[in-house]
Amino acid sequence: MIPYMTARWVRMQLRRTAVIGSIVAVASCTPTEFLEVEDPDIINPSDVQSPAGANAVRLGALARFNWATSGVPTGDTESLLMLGGLFADEWINGDSFIARQEIDQRVITPENTFLTATNRVLHRARLAAEQAVDLLGQYVPNAPGWQVAEMHLVQAYVVNLMAEHYCDGLVFSTVVDGREQFGSPITVVAAFERALDHAEDGLALNFGTTANDLRVRYALQVVRGRILLNLNRPAEAATAVTGVPTSFAYTMQHSLNTASNAFWLFNNNARRYSVANNEGTNGLNFATANDPRVPVCVGGDAACTAIGVTQTNRDDLGQPFHVQRIWTARESPVAIIQGIEARMIEAEAQLRAGDTTAALNTLNVARATVSGLTPLTDAGSTAARVDQLFRERAFWLFGRGHRVGDLRRLIRQYSRPANTVFPTGVWHKGGNYGTDVNVPVPQAELNNPNVEQACLNRNA
Repeated sequence: MIPYMTARWVRMQLRRTAVIGSIVAVASCTPTEFLEVEDPDIINPSDVQSPAGANAVRLGALARFNWATSGVPTGDTESLLMLGGLFADEWINGDSFIARQEIDQRVITPENTFLTATNRVLHRARLAAEQAVDLLGQYVPNAPGWQVAEMHLVQAYVVNLMAEHYCDGLVFSTVVDGREQFGSPITVVAAFERALDHAEDGLALNFGTTANDLRVRYALQVVRGRILLNLNRPAEAATAVTGVPTSFAYTMQHSLNTASNAFWLFNNNARRYSVANNEGTNGLNFATANDPRVPVCVGGDAACTAIGVTQTNRDDLGQPFHVQRIWTARESPVAIIQGIEARMIEAEAQLRAGDTTAALNTLNVARATVSGLTPLTDAGSTAARVDQLFRERAFWLFGRGHRVGDLRRLIRQYSRPANTVFPTGVWHKGGNYGTDVNVPVPQAELNNPNVEQACLNRNA
């Protein structure tokens, strides 16, 4: 990824130019002209109508994409990669914030402030990428194909992620000539189709053989495969990811000066999250599986102390406090799109086609890339093979925003009852789990005159 600081630097240059121009103008201003001085904190559409401006918007879109996935700038909340894992069975709530508790308990209200903030960041990333495509086309027509394609990637990823998590009724507004154009509610399926269009627009561009060309093309292939799987088109999904190396990673970078690694920040450092373990009966044993793909320690033990986690309690003073050891520092990079996902897509397509031998082999070839994983054996029945596949997906893709989409697919595509998929029964802080199987559209969208209710339905 291109460092956020580069985008910030370009933005600062645009502001600095405006400030200098204002200072110079003061010497000859009339009294009324003082009211016309530009505010250097506001970048108007006209300020980016240039090659430099177009590139600044592109870099800004990448920064926003970082924040919408695994990065957390100072004062911001976490993304759907974490909140979705809290809603599913990857994490349990470790603090006293009601907004997080209702997500964990599956009783989410449209007024939820954390999800409202997260929704805003997602749309900012999407819109910045959309604007960058237009500006690059107009002012940098000879830009490398991968730069424009990456902006389509951002849009495809964000729209798909939202469709995996939200109820029917998603809204995608846009901006034309600096003015908001309100969108209308659409179904989850329509949102997946929209995401697919973005991915295909990106893949239709010309790619070279540079590292950046391959990075963006492979990422688009994996995201396209993910979308096709969501649309219940597994054979096409497998074809989409052909040629993506298992070792491929599209990575977000983090640092103290830009955006912290969200998993480290909210789990290891702030203790607001704890890795879940058999949550609500149906949840997987992420915390105690002793799986090298999701290494976990208990706060205060030797392994946790070695990475600086000496606290034994969660932020709510509860126990146990399970700590992930995939990302052990504020600066730890996160591969949000991986080649291993391509292998999981291929295995699912093989299983859906009835080729159980090939599906098992694909899973085992993937496992052979990690020391400490032993080969799987045939699970013995159709239902057990599906369980085995989705468990493999869960451990390979832990924390990267897939789990809610997978649980919903188990309901939609595999006809599993919701109470056999999502956490259910007694909630760990008292009371019972609710029945939510998706995230509601935030109440803030009711400000859109085209929106009459937060969700068209709450079905999976």
